[in-house]
Amino acid sequence: MFFGLVAVGGSAYLQTGTLSPLALAAAVPVGALITAILVVNNLRDIPTDRAAGKRTLAVRIGERATRWQYAVLVLGAYVVPLVIVLAGWTGPATLLAWLSLPLAVGLVRLVLAGARGPALNPVLKRTGQLQLVFAVLFAVGLLW
Repeated sequence: MFFGLVAVGGSAYLQTGTLSPLALAAAVPVGALITAILVVNNLRDIPTDRAAGKRTLAVRIGERATRWQYAVLVLGAYVVPLVIVLAGWTGPATLLAWLSLPLAVGLVRLVLAGARGPALNPVLKRTGQLQLVFAVLFAVGLLW
C-alpha cells in the first residue's frame, strides 16, 4: 500500500497543502494494483527465488496464498470506488473504473487457475495495463 498512499497521498498533499480522507481512500486501489504487479512477479519467481535462498513474501507464504493475495489486491481495488460513492464523497462517475473489471476478472482467473513460470509473463504485463486503465478511468470519474 506504500505505493498508493505515498504516491497519491503525497501528491495530493503537495498540491493542496492538506491530506483529505478522499485522497487517502483514492490511494488504496492505486496502491493495491501496483502491489499486484509485484505479487504476480514474485509468484512467477517462487521456484527460482526458493532455489536461490531468497525469502520473499511469496516464498514464505507459498504459491496458493500468493495467488489469493493477488486476487484480493486486484478485486479489492474495485471496492473503494463503490465505498466512496456510497459515502457521498464523490459522484457515480467514480464507478467508471469498474469498466476495467472484466480485464481484472480475467487476470484473476488465470492466476487462480494455476498459471506458472513464463506463463505468468502475460499476466504481469496485463496487470500493468490494468493499473493504467483503472487509474485513468478512476481519475476521470473523480474529476467528472
